[in-house]
Amino acid sequence: MSRVIHFEIHASRPSELIAFYRELFGWKFSQWANQEYWLIETGAADRPGINGGLTQRRGPAPSGEQPVNCFSCTVEVPGLDKCLEDARRLGAEVVVPKMPIPGVGWLAYLKDPDRNILGVMQHDPAAGQGAG
Repeated sequence: MSRVIHFEIHASRPSELIAFYRELFGWKFSQWANQEYWLIETGAADRPGINGGLTQRRGPAPSGEQPVNCFSCTVEVPGLDKCLEDARRLGAEVVVPKMPIPGVGWLAYLKDPDRNILGVMQHDPAAGQGAG
């Protein structure tokens, strides 16, 4: 069985999206080989999850009404309400409001300042590990 091992964010203005994700999630960015590519460290190696990259977008950003046409990643957060508040303050748009996922937790979807879609989820401790 094959597993997802890396994700990639496309950015019209890389420095702005790096600042957004760094402040919202605490992710660490390092430029790779003097390219327009930044490696993203999303957390400790001993915790579940994957790392990724951020690259200069080649072409226009998604339009405001464009349907989802990519893999959507979901980021675990300790508090969904606080995350949504912070995301709005940092220029994101909540496109699917907070909703319960029975037996798992709470989920919402955002568009980052460059209109990339991502999910944010707060697990319900009473539900155990939940889906992953």
